[in-house]
Amino acid sequence: MSNSTQNNGSDGQDDGLSQAELAERRDRLNRQLDDRRVADEKEALARSKSDTKGYAQAMKISSEFIAGIVVGGGIGWVLDRWLDTGPFGLIVFLLLGFAAGVLNVLRSAGYVAEPERKIGEMPKGTSKTDEAGSK
Repeated sequence: MSNSTQNNGSDGQDDGLSQAELAERRDRLNRQLDDRRVADEKEALARSKSDTKGYAQAMKISSEFIAGIVVGGGIGWVLDRWLDTGPFGLIVFLLLGFAAGVLNVLRSAGYVAEPERKIGEMPKGTSKTDEAGSK
């Protein structure tokens, strides 16, 4: 008789494991499951935080874009009423507001540097002594 048939055909006999050993194995598995559950909860929390951060960034970018258009249109409308120039001021400033909105979106996304950063930075290969000497 082979070894596998001996184990399968034990007729309800204990496989050599006592109740204490079985309880120890069960406790160890429960601890492992608890550790895995905690790790899964932490991962889900981190995932939900990144989703919330993405929604906040989307709301910020869209509000900056819409604000640029609304402000440009408002300035154009006021100038048209004040100067009685018809729709020309509205059209021009609406387009300028659209361009400002796109620029704000690009700045928020990091594709265009902030104006303060551009002014303070020097081109590579130049120094303050080079500028002073050339003036």
